[in-house]
Amino acid sequence: MSIDNQHFEVSKHKDYLYVIKENISLVHPVYTNDPLNIYLLLGSHTALLLDTGCGLSPLKPIVDKLIGERKLLVFNTHYHWDHPLGNEEFNEVYIHENEVDLVSKPYDVSYFKDSPNEIVKIYAEKDFLIPPAKTIKPLKDGDKFDLGDIDIKVIHCPGHSPGSICLLTSNGELFTSDVAYYGDQFLPKKEEFPEVLNTLSKLIKLCETQENLELYPSHRNYPCDITLLKDLYEGIKNIDNLWVTKKSFDFFEAWQIDDKKFRYFVSRT
Repeated sequence: MSIDNQHFEVSKHKDYLYVIKENISLVHPVYTNDPLNIYLLLGSHTALLLDTGCGLSPLKPIVDKLIGERKLLVFNTHYHWDHPLGNEEFNEVYIHENEVDLVSKPYDVSYFKDSPNEIVKIYAEKDFLIPPAKTIKPLKDGDKFDLGDIDIKVIHCPGHSPGSICLLTSNGELFTSDVAYYGDQFLPKKEEFPEVLNTLSKLIKLCETQENLELYPSHRNYPCDITLLKDLYEGIKNIDNLWVTKKSFDFFEAWQIDDKKFRYFVSRT
């Protein structure tokens, strides 16, 4: 099946799993976690789109071509700008109940006004206010969905954001969203690290219980395995020891700290 779109890179990873890749550095070069991985799961009667991306190029025509006659569910893994800005293309989008309000109103991306990249003119044409989907529905921990031959379970994973979710499939995939990936890590204030570590610990235990889970992060390389979760857990625990090396990174209003595997941006606000 030919997908003619120069903005997205579409690849078939499994018979029932497509990956639609989008480079977020196109919006601003400060972002280095290319690509954003938008996942499309195809059950026998229902498809699930995980995130809608940056809202820079039509996504729905690609999705419609891939899903055929299946019903479509659209989830946002969380509310950060590179995950829900294509929501306006879809009538109905699900997100964790903690973040329903955040994606139910126009999304302000005015912080990109000074981007050196021409593509932000697409946002400027909308006055840097990106419309939401018509209907936003809440998800909560433990929610289950039957796609037909594939069952999905929602796991609430707060830390990266209050409503971050991961998805566990009956086929042995764990979609980790921005909760865990190899790349720049955006973390809350230090006093909120216990919540991040609790989430990672929960996912590590899940991987130890269900051996051979494949991890599919929302950025950069996939699939990964439990090593990703353990590396990130140990890295965040070690930030205290690296705190004296921190540098100010004003664009993100954060402290930047580097180790051998990750670059951390710890929120100052």
